[in-house]
Amino acid sequence: MYKFVSYLFVILVFSSCRTPKNTILNLNLTTAQDTLRFPQEVHLKNVKQLTFGGDNAEAYWSFDDKKVVFQATNKMWGADCDQIYYFDLKNWQRSQVAPPILSTGKGRTTCSFFMKGNKTIVYASTHEGGAACPHVPERRTDGKYIWPVYETFDIYHGDLKGNIIKKLTDTPGYDAEATVSPDGNTIVFTSTRSGDLELYTMNADGTNVKQITHELGYDGGAFFSPDGKKLIFRASRPKSEEDVKVYKELLAVGQVMPTNMELYVCNVDGTALRQLTQLGKANWAPYFHPQGDKIIFSSNHAAPRGYQFNLYMINLDGTGLKQITFDKTFDSFPMFSYDGKKIIFASNRNNGGTRDTNLFIADWVD
Repeated sequence: MYKFVSYLFVILVFSSCRTPKNTILNLNLTTAQDTLRFPQEVHLKNVKQLTFGGDNAEAYWSFDDKKVVFQATNKMWGADCDQIYYFDLKNWQRSQVAPPILSTGKGRTTCSFFMKGNKTIVYASTHEGGAACPHVPERRTDGKYIWPVYETFDIYHGDLKGNIIKKLTDTPGYDAEATVSPDGNTIVFTSTRSGDLELYTMNADGTNVKQITHELGYDGGAFFSPDGKKLIFRASRPKSEEDVKVYKELLAVGQVMPTNMELYVCNVDGTALRQLTQLGKANWAPYFHPQGDKIIFSSNHAAPRGYQFNLYMINLDGTGLKQITFDKTFDSFPMFSYDGKKIIFASNRNNGGTRDTNLFIADWVD
């Protein structure tokens, strides 16, 4: 889930089309020319663009499929680093005016997700650590990419008017990447409270915290299966002495190197943990197909230089790998609507040669 990848991996040209201002988004609208879809993208239909500028990512549906919550950096909206916003899709209009902001406008936020009832969300924020955007580490001299893991991130429960209802985590270190189970009762998140980046679950009110993963490496971006019994997530597993050394040194200064990640699946209690992909490079942003038997995810495993990310799908038993999107630059953060009819994702397609990452919604065709 963690949007920093869109800044660090994607240092290439992102994409954006232009549509008339004040256009009402009709999600049932069919068009003669599906101009935002590449011909090979047979599983997508009626692709619509939701945002038009800035860095927009990690958009996730409300349980009734009527809203989406997302994070964005957009100077025109007054967001110098990621803040949390949402769209009511029925009344969506293209406008330069910022949509409703749900975070405080201070610090940096990440990883928002709707709670059951569709009137509140969870998200992570650094605002208690300072009002300014936290420092972004300089690019390494060896050219290798890193993500900052800010220790001031904590997870908050907030409403759709921008009010914080409750702080759900309050331990030293990084707490973020929260998503919610289909029944709304459980939250899975990533934390450094053990000294490593591990997965935890807790009740929706922040109680009953349980550690789920225990192996050295970064475990994050977890989502529940449609039946709420399994978790899918991304993980790094440093094995060599040098890789372990580098991982620990980076984590000690609040950084990780996400260039080698595979997908893992386990039961919600952490049992039956197994590696799902063995593709190499960066495989991340996984999400269950509504039927629960497949995983859609983003990967650069087929890109010679590692810059091109597309969406792929794989069976839960590791067979049947299939490419879903065919963008030349970056597609990621897919999520199916709860009714299984639509998909939302972030992409650099159609941005007119800028560095904008935008949100797109499409009908899903099995």
